[in-house]
This record gives sequence, C-alpha cells and structure tokens, in this order.
Amino acid sequence: MRRNITEKLVYSPQLSSSASEAIRRYAWSKEKQMTKALDQLIMALPAITDPSKICLSCKDKSGCKSCIFGRSITAEEKAAILAAL
Repeated sequence: MRRNITEKLVYSPQLSSSASEAIRRYAWSKEKQMTKALDQLIMALPAITDPSKICLSCKDKSGCKSCIFGRSITAEEKAAILAAL
C-alpha cells in the first residue's frame, strides 16, 4: 500500500505490563483516561530532561518549531508542569 507523502505516521509503542500498570495507576490517581495521563507525562519530559541533549541527538530537524524540546521553559513553567503531575 502506498501512502500519501503528507500523511503522518503515528507510532503505537508496545508497553511492558509493568509500564502499562504504572500508567493505569497514575491515570486512576488523576481520574483521567490512560491515554490522557500518558500524554501529560510525555508533555512533562522537557521539565525533567535536558532539552539540549534531545535536540543534539534528534534525527528529524523538520519539526523543530513545533517540538516540545525546541524551546526553553522557565523555572515557573517547570514548577507548574511538575506540580500538575
């Protein structure tokens, strides 16, 4: 099957049972769906990692303007992100 060049592929990772259980429990604690809870955790990554290391090793420079790692976050933003977890 040939795909349209503009079509975005979405990767659906297979999680280990322990990771799936952890996300499920986290979702219950936040009273959210697992997918929403996982999205929240992923969006918090710039607050708990060094974005410059991510950018240096990135193999897709086409999306830098919209990438969550592509901008600096302030100390206040970091605190708010972590408090929401």
